[in-house]
Amino acid sequence: MADKYSDRSRVIRLIFIVVGVLFVGRLAMLQLFDPEYRKAGDRQALRDVTQFPARGFIYDRHGQLLVHNEAVYDLMVIPRMVKDLDTAYFCQSLGIDRADFDQRMQKARKYSPYSASIFMKQISKEEYAKFENKMFRFKGFYISQRTLRIYDRPIAAQVLGYVGEVDQADLDRDPYYKRGDYIGKSGLEKSYEEVLRGVKGRRVMHVDVHNREIGPYAGGALDTLPVEGDNLYTTLDADLQQYAEQLMSNKRGCVVALEPSTGEVLAMVSAPCYDPNLLVGRIRGENYNKLNADIAKPMLNRALIGQYPPGSIFKVAQSMVALDLGVITPQSGFVCDKSLVGCHNHPSATSVREGLKMSCNPYFYQVYRRVIQQGKYKNIYKDAQYGLTVWHDYMMRFGFGQKLDIDLPKNGLSKGNIPDTAFYNRWYGKERWAFSTIYSNSIGQGEVTVVPLQMANLAAIVANRGYYITPHMVRFYGPDSVRNEKYLERHETGIRREYFEIAADGMYDVVHVAGGTARRARVDGLDVCGKTGTAENYGNDHSVFICFAPKNDPKIAMAVYVENAQGGGGTWAAPIAGLLAEKYINGEVKRKDIEKYYMEVEPCQKLPLTRRVKKKK
Repeated sequence: MADKYSDRSRVIRLIFIVVGVLFVGRLAMLQLFDPEYRKAGDRQALRDVTQFPARGFIYDRHGQLLVHNEAVYDLMVIPRMVKDLDTAYFCQSLGIDRADFDQRMQKARKYSPYSASIFMKQISKEEYAKFENKMFRFKGFYISQRTLRIYDRPIAAQVLGYVGEVDQADLDRDPYYKRGDYIGKSGLEKSYEEVLRGVKGRRVMHVDVHNREIGPYAGGALDTLPVEGDNLYTTLDADLQQYAEQLMSNKRGCVVALEPSTGEVLAMVSAPCYDPNLLVGRIRGENYNKLNADIAKPMLNRALIGQYPPGSIFKVAQSMVALDLGVITPQSGFVCDKSLVGCHNHPSATSVREGLKMSCNPYFYQVYRRVIQQGKYKNIYKDAQYGLTVWHDYMMRFGFGQKLDIDLPKNGLSKGNIPDTAFYNRWYGKERWAFSTIYSNSIGQGEVTVVPLQMANLAAIVANRGYYITPHMVRFYGPDSVRNEKYLERHETGIRREYFEIAADGMYDVVHVAGGTARRARVDGLDVCGKTGTAENYGNDHSVFICFAPKNDPKIAMAVYVENAQGGGGTWAAPIAGLLAEKYINGEVKRKDIEKYYMEVEPCQKLPLTRRVKKKK
């Protein structure tokens, strides 16, 4: 019997020894070799705090501050460390209810019970000052500081863009960002994100059982300082931008103003406008939804994404192509035959210059016909295909039918439409169309559409007498004044300068000579050269005007587009452009009565549009 119990005793001791060895081994594995266990332990004693850099400032061309930063605070939570919380007092301190608290905590636990995440973001300095002295009562919560964008003047919202919290697509695309980070979502904030954002820093801190920081870990050996983002110096003239937005108040449309010699954008307005400060802070989401739901689409940058029929401003490009091809001469005249295409009452034009001045539709019907049907082939359809191919190539040299490579997000940029032979072959069938099918293109109607940025670029091409530099928004950035070399390159149309002199003369006559269609754009002492357009569309016609000034050594080139404004380009768009030219070149506007009228008038057909208006110019 003694031997029997002795064996049992040895077995029991062996079992205890084996179990003990297993426990010790497992503990050693967890503590010495398992990184996840080590990380879990570190989370109980250390806090890894991201040091967010100050985002770069944005200035206008004269050094006026447009965008800067203001300190705000995010309330962070580590759910596993939240203990003995007086929930009612906590909610009262933050101004939230219990349901909101539960929803936020559930989101934080879903993210991670052990890691910090944002419980409440963008607490203001004033709110934080009231809350700071109570923090010791809320175990598991702590404050992280970051900066918020502040816009010094309520202008250029669609150009400057806004900053928002990263979404899953941002996280998947770039590992730099973590949940709760902020990123440029539109405009310059997006296209220059990597320049503006800077580099995040890091602090690793010891914390006590009450979640209070007691000092840096390892003497700060793992800490890194944040690197501030670089500043942007834009091409915008803030005063001109603000004035243009005032002129476009109560209207739908856009303004683009360029410096012809450099391609720098002086002003870019899309109306209706909105205050960029609406998309800042905790109110951003609510305001974004309101703006996005607005039937007038204030968040849409019409200057870049709008694809409009150009109307008669397109006649400037048509005449340059025809002259360069030799199918007309500067002295070519055509009868104003309204049986061909509708027109207003005026004498027949006896030259290209007069054709532009009077904006004669039958004149440019004949000009375009000679471009498309050049008589290269006896077969009229083959001949039209040849002519359209040549015409299309010329139009591409003007920057039409393509996305001008401006330094703004490409997903917010349209290219318009310059139809080619493939387009019409798909539409009508091969060799089933000719000039008589597509003649509406001659006057900027039909299948032709252009983007307002391209319209302003056309004005710059004439101002430069045959070339353009790609329009751009930023002059340089950073302490080393970094410039993008591609915005120094000239793009030549290949058309002789002397023909553009004719265009400039004709555009001068449009504004200054009897019979011109834009007399309301005149500014005493300033040689404004322009071209009106009246574009047919859904609803009332659009009012269109392009111009540059002065005629020699031009300082500004513009496109103004007022949607559904009955009365034509000379009635609405032209006088607005005249006021802008006067403001920019002279520094002030003396015609206060005209200024007041165009700031207050509401010419646009009310939305929603309920009828299609079809009529000839």
